[in-house]
Amino acid sequence: MSEIPELINDLAYILMSAGIVTLIFKKLKQPLVLGYIVAGFLVSPHMPYTASVVDTENVHLWADIGVMFLLFSLGLDFSFKKILKMGASPIISTITIIFCMSMLGVMVGQLFHWSRMDCIFLGGMLAMSSTTIIYKAFDDLGLRQQQFAGLVMSVLILEDILAIVMMVMLSAIASGNSPDGGQMLGSVVKIGFFLVLWLVVGIFAIPEFLRRIRRLVNNEVLLIVSLGLCCAMAVFSTKVGFSSAFGAFIMGSILAETIEAEHIEKLVEPVKNLFGAIFFVSVGMLVDPQILIDYALPILILVLTILVGQAIFGSIAFMLAGESLKSAMRCGFSMAQIGEFSFIIASLGLSLSVISDFLYPVVVAVSVITTFLTPYMIRFATPAYNAIEHRLPSRFIKLLNHLSMSRPETTEKSMWKQLLTQMAVNTLIYSILTAATIAVMFTFGLPFMHNLLPGETLDVWGNLITGLLTVLLISPFLRAMIMKKNRSEEWKALWAESNRNRLPLLFTILVRVMIAVAFIFFICHRLSHLTNAIIITIGLMVVGLIVVSRSVKQHSIKLERLFMLNLRSRDIEAQVHGKKRPLYEGRLLDRDIHIADFDVPMNSQWMGSTLKQLNLGRKYGIHVSSILRANFRLNIPDGDYVIFPGDKLQVIGSDEQVAKFANAITTEVIGEDFDLENREMKLRQLIIGEGSPFIGKNLKDSGIRNLYSCMVIGMEEGKENLTPVSPNRLFEEGDIIWIVGEQESLDALFSS
Repeated sequence: MSEIPELINDLAYILMSAGIVTLIFKKLKQPLVLGYIVAGFLVSPHMPYTASVVDTENVHLWADIGVMFLLFSLGLDFSFKKILKMGASPIISTITIIFCMSMLGVMVGQLFHWSRMDCIFLGGMLAMSSTTIIYKAFDDLGLRQQQFAGLVMSVLILEDILAIVMMVMLSAIASGNSPDGGQMLGSVVKIGFFLVLWLVVGIFAIPEFLRRIRRLVNNEVLLIVSLGLCCAMAVFSTKVGFSSAFGAFIMGSILAETIEAEHIEKLVEPVKNLFGAIFFVSVGMLVDPQILIDYALPILILVLTILVGQAIFGSIAFMLAGESLKSAMRCGFSMAQIGEFSFIIASLGLSLSVISDFLYPVVVAVSVITTFLTPYMIRFATPAYNAIEHRLPSRFIKLLNHLSMSRPETTEKSMWKQLLTQMAVNTLIYSILTAATIAVMFTFGLPFMHNLLPGETLDVWGNLITGLLTVLLISPFLRAMIMKKNRSEEWKALWAESNRNRLPLLFTILVRVMIAVAFIFFICHRLSHLTNAIIITIGLMVVGLIVVSRSVKQHSIKLERLFMLNLRSRDIEAQVHGKKRPLYEGRLLDRDIHIADFDVPMNSQWMGSTLKQLNLGRKYGIHVSSILRANFRLNIPDGDYVIFPGDKLQVIGSDEQVAKFANAITTEVIGEDFDLENREMKLRQLIIGEGSPFIGKNLKDSGIRNLYSCMVIGMEEGKENLTPVSPNRLFEEGDIIWIVGEQESLDALFSS
């Protein structure tokens, strides 16, 4: 009999331990992440009283896969369009918090004379609040639908994105002996280049690919294709010098713009949960109790740094973004913990062998303590505000609130600023696409041509053919770079407004022409030995031909339309199915009232009742603006509309009103049946014998249904099938009837 590999034994031990511990943590209403960490400690070599994992290397390999799938799922829940629609406020808050907390982390590390890399990585760990833990805390405290909670979640999304960038930056710092400003700038440029390239190419290609195979795809195929794309991008990311987690996140972000995004997210969730659990268990395996004892003081200082730092700098950051003092404090106090991304950054440092072994368990201990304190910090925000309000001058408080609450309505940007911004973005994107195409052709196309056409003379022809093919491939990008926005409404208005605008407008065209000529110059200079003057002349002629070519114009427009269709496909699907949020939501968010979504529970006591009967407006002060059922949306429902389980209600109200409504919709439910095992229905045969109380009675008078809660299925008369019992037929001695009911009811019936 063959033996089971150690990895299987270890996985069985890990998952069983994790299952038991997480059940306990679920009972205690604590985050499951902490349960996984505790389970990891129990199966680690540092716990002498329990069996330990043998093959730790393979477990950490699975944990790396878990990180990849965790970030893939994070990407699926992320959309770059969401970030653009958030405006500048969350961006200001996020950058302020990350900068301040990173500096605090570095300062604390230097206070304890830790190494330079330990301090840098510690700063990155302390800057990352936990999305999972905060979301769970809001849910448990019934605050998830309040306005400040939405602001916190927006900042957490941006923090997760910047955490990905931070991981790449930390990898670049760790790989250099003494990275200077130039290397850092180069790393930032490299990140931006590949980020834009992958997103643009991915959004162009992936949705089109999924659209073409849509009829062939079921759940199994879609899961395999999605995970395959995730792993492929992870591999490609490592080939160009980034981490596999970065590539997985990018692929998730690309798939997030497709119609299948929500479906993929549900399919991937079990895989993410499995590998994610192994990752967090591996985190707990690194916790050494002796290190925690030796570093008790640094752990305490780090906990206080996070609590006080987030409370102060987090509140200031949200105030800089335009929130009132009370709202800013509630947001800042909510973010006073670290979580999963801190573990991922610590794992990165260990894998690169640039941080000390003690730092990982120290960060885990800090995360556990701050996680337990998170609900108390959230609750403490309002009393802290009340205390400050009593001590600060009332005029100062009113001034702060006036500056945040009286923000003017968003106005149109100046036409010049809007036009130049759009031109700069277009030029950047098309320049990246052009540079990437040239790089691919020179890396793969040119060697292929030289091998296909060997010899010095034929090498010239190989260069010529490669150059022509490269110019043909980049011509749609160059034309779009030069001509796009030249006939926009802003351009026409500025041109007609004043003669002084015409020269600067023409200058913008000249600049873009020069950039396009520079690309042609680079190609010709690389593939030929012509003089610079001749190459520039050729470049101008080629660019002129590209601009006037109808076929290039049509091809460019076709590519752009396809890209925009793919980019908007999920929004189009949301509009068709009635899932898109109303346009007035953004205006409400600037005031005391806001929109919140609620799902009617399947066991709700409200089901079958009309809005008039529920009287939600008078009870809770909210307004039901829309009801979404399946793919149908009903806006402004009247009082006769009936509520069904699974309906999604969009309500409008203040934080207090929405909180009352949230409590009602979750508590007014039909209780669970704890005696479920005894409710099984059974089928029994009843022979009406001498002296039976049913003799001479029909179905109604017998009381079988009303008195005993049982039902007569039929009568046995020697035929192949049971004979239906007529309601008026009188039972006689010797009749054989079949009855269905619960065991207790049947026992009562047969004993009668």
